Amino acid sequence: MTTILPADLIVRAPREDELEAICELLNACDVAECGQFDSPLDQLRSQWAYKDFHRETDAWVAVAPGERIVGYAALAPYRYINTDSYVRIHPDYWGQGIGTHLRALIDRRAQEFVPLAPPEVRVILSTWCHSGNQAAKQLIEAAGYTCNRRTWAMEIDLPEEPAQPEWPAGISLRPFEPERDARAVFEATDEAFQDHWGHLPGIFANWYQNHIVNNASFDPSLWFMAMAGDEVAGVSLCGYYLDGGIVNTLGVRRPWRHLGLGMALLRYSFGEFYRRGIHTVGLGVDSQSLTGATRLYERAGMHILMSYDHYEKELRAGVDLSTQTLEV
Repeated sequence: MTTILPADLIVRAPREDELEAICELLNACDVAECGQFDSPLDQLRSQWAYKDFHRETDAWVAVAPGERIVGYAALAPYRYINTDSYVRIHPDYWGQGIGTHLRALIDRRAQEFVPLAPPEVRVILSTWCHSGNQAAKQLIEAAGYTCNRRTWAMEIDLPEEPAQPEWPAGISLRPFEPERDARAVFEATDEAFQDHWGHLPGIFANWYQNHIVNNASFDPSLWFMAMAGDEVAGVSLCGYYLDGGIVNTLGVRRPWRHLGLGMALLRYSFGEFYRRGIHTVGLGVDSQSLTGATRLYERAGMHILMSYDHYEKELRAGVDLSTQTLEV
């Protein structure tokens, strides 16, 4: 697809010292699309630190006169099977072809990953946008992507201390210690999320780097482990997000489901945030969760704050290794 950019615009790789300016751009887009900031600086910094992300080849900025960054695009492959990507354009520059140009750069780069994926495996390129951004959705669909899922950002306000958790019999809570517990938590979450749509088996070294070593907002005191003897039955891995808290990962392994453990972990997490003076907690969830997670969060008092549409484009047909249905 041929695009014609404004003559005074430059597209290049971002510099390391432009992190904050890019974050400002992302938040300007968030305000225009959903009415509030939704892009913490720590989150972007962590993305740049991902093992499989290479700023020099896998990200671009569109720069207007005065070195004003008005567009940003990035992609990151996961085992070269599923490459995640996104494009954001400052509202002042919508409709000028910048998004189409950046999306074409992403597509071209993603094609270079296809030969690196395991043979016979289906390879996809995925992206997302705020559900209300019709212009972005049209641009994505025109580039050959199909909407396949919607994620909800859910939130709860805590004007008073939340209800105390009711732990299933035989369950105890243990604080997280990275050197002792990282492997066990990784294995428990990877097992629990085998029932999450689109899940691919994880790699411990990558998980450890992305979630602990290079995660600027990592706080081990907000990672909670529910133990059944020496086994991890479930986890709630939380952190701070903008002015509130976030439950980044809530997972219960199959043998301990339907016992109230998910609700207990959720309430405990809410209570810990409340004790720390944080009265708003959010999380993200697949709106068609195969395990019924949305119903759990609604029972816990959470409501939908905003939604995101997820799209994918098949780059090579083959065996789909990702979770598509609930296996029992």
